[in-house]
Amino acid sequence: MKLHHFVALIPFIGIFGGIAFANKVTPYVLGMPFILFYLVLWVFLTSGIMAIVYKLDPKNKGGEET
Repeated sequence: MKLHHFVALIPFIGIFGGIAFANKVTPYVLGMPFILFYLVLWVFLTSGIMAIVYKLDPKNKGGEET
Protein backbone atom coordinates (compact mmCIF):
# COMPACT_ATOMS: atom_id res chain seq x y z
CA MET A 1 0.00 0.00 0.00
CA LYS A 2 1.04 3.56 -0.59
CA LEU A 3 1.87 6.10 2.09
CA HIS A 4 -1.28 8.13 1.50
CA HIS A 5 -3.40 5.02 2.17
CA PHE A 6 -1.82 4.62 5.60
CA VAL A 7 -2.21 8.33 6.37
CA ALA A 8 -5.90 8.08 5.44
CA LEU A 9 -6.34 5.39 8.13
CA ILE A 10 -5.27 7.74 10.94
CA PRO A 11 -8.73 9.38 11.43
CA PHE A 12 -10.42 5.97 11.50
CA ILE A 13 -8.02 4.71 14.14
CA GLY A 14 -8.24 7.98 16.07
CA ILE A 15 -12.01 8.04 16.25
CA PHE A 16 -12.90 4.37 16.59
CA GLY A 17 -9.77 3.14 18.31
CA GLY A 18 -9.32 6.00 20.73
CA ILE A 19 -12.94 6.39 21.75
CA ALA A 20 -12.59 3.61 24.34
CA PHE A 21 -9.74 5.49 26.02
CA ALA A 22 -11.44 8.89 25.84
CA ASN A 23 -14.74 7.69 27.27
CA LYS A 24 -14.86 10.18 30.15
CA VAL A 25 -17.42 12.83 31.01
CA THR A 26 -16.03 14.59 34.08
CA PRO A 27 -13.13 16.63 32.66
CA TYR A 28 -14.77 19.47 30.73
CA VAL A 29 -12.79 21.03 27.90
CA LEU A 30 -14.08 24.30 26.45
CA GLY A 31 -17.40 23.65 28.21
CA MET A 32 -17.89 20.24 26.59
CA PRO A 33 -17.58 16.80 28.14
CA PHE A 34 -14.25 15.25 27.20
CA ILE A 35 -15.77 12.63 24.89
CA LEU A 36 -17.56 15.31 22.85
CA PHE A 37 -14.44 17.46 22.70
CA TYR A 38 -12.45 14.41 21.53
CA LEU A 39 -14.86 13.75 18.67
CA VAL A 40 -15.01 17.41 17.60
CA LEU A 41 -11.21 17.55 17.68
CA TRP A 42 -11.03 14.56 15.35
CA VAL A 43 -13.45 16.19 12.92
CA PHE A 44 -11.00 19.07 12.51
CA LEU A 45 -7.96 16.79 12.47
CA THR A 46 -9.59 14.67 9.76
CA SER A 47 -9.92 17.73 7.53
CA GLY A 48 -6.22 18.47 7.87
CA ILE A 49 -5.21 14.86 7.37
CA MET A 50 -7.32 14.56 4.22
CA ALA A 51 -5.60 17.68 2.87
CA ILE A 52 -2.27 15.93 3.44
CA VAL A 53 -3.56 12.81 1.70
CA TYR A 54 -4.65 14.96 -1.25
CA LYS A 55 -1.14 16.41 -1.52
CA LEU A 56 0.51 12.96 -1.23
CA ASP A 57 -1.70 11.29 -3.84
CA PRO A 58 0.21 11.13 -7.15
CA LYS A 59 -3.01 11.23 -9.17
CA ASN A 60 -3.48 14.86 -8.11
CA LYS A 61 -0.11 15.97 -9.51
CA GLY A 62 -1.24 16.22 -13.13
CA GLY A 63 -2.46 19.38 -14.82
CA GLU A 64 -6.06 20.27 -15.49
CA GLU A 65 -7.79 18.35 -18.22
CA THR A 66 -10.51 20.03 -20.25
